[in-house]
Amino acid sequence: MIELTTAQWNALLAAYLYPFARVMGLLVTDPVLGNRAVPVRLRIGLALAIAVILAPAIGPLPAIDPASPFGLAILAQQVLIGMAIGFALRVIFAAVEMGGQVIGLQMGLGFATFFDPQTSAQVPVVGQFLGLLGVLVFLSINGHAVILSTLLESFRILPIGTLGVDSEGFARYAQWGSQIFLIGLMLALPVVATLLIANFTLGIISRAAPQMNIFAVGFPFTLLVGLVSLYLMLPHFLPLIERWFAAGAETTMQLLRALALP
Repeated sequence: MIELTTAQWNALLAAYLYPFARVMGLLVTDPVLGNRAVPVRLRIGLALAIAVILAPAIGPLPAIDPASPFGLAILAQQVLIGMAIGFALRVIFAAVEMGGQVIGLQMGLGFATFFDPQTSAQVPVVGQFLGLLGVLVFLSINGHAVILSTLLESFRILPIGTLGVDSEGFARYAQWGSQIFLIGLMLALPVVATLLIANFTLGIISRAAPQMNIFAVGFPFTLLVGLVSLYLMLPHFLPLIERWFAAGAETTMQLLRALALP
């Protein structure tokens, strides 16, 4: 009969529990699997499978009782690190959806909203369309594999048992969050500029022909111009989204290094 001591049980439990906590924190905030449409059981099972696969590559871990105060602190720290990785990657998806919302508002589709299970909120239809497009682009460039490699690298940058994190990393995270507005406006700028020209043209027409009902003509005209502009510029959006995803993965690694104590 095989007998294990308490120290051996703690070492065996810590070898899988701490990686599981970090992976679970990532899957909770993951841009693809983090929405509420994905069952919780599926996320827990996937996190457990990933933790079992990554455990041999992490190396020896400190044999700390997970039920002790220090063990619970390490467990909470692993969850926060995983959530930090997910939030850093989610910035790009939020920026793409924001660009779609700006385009939809300028087209006059601000009232056309649908329930988005990923954000649990009402999102304009154009924003949801670009958000789904961003997910497809992310999966087509093997973004899920990039997430796994980033997760594995995080155990080297922030090993389990690290005491504290650098406060500079939180400032870097705040700066990275501001990129939502920059990327979103850059994505929406071509269509917004085209719609601005269309509205300027409608203003000239209304001055030249005051008897024309500009409200009856303006809405379908701006909607048509917006849809045509979005259709023509959509092929140019895909390389930009792909480049931003690559930049987001690199920035995530830099943020993790910023969180590590010198």
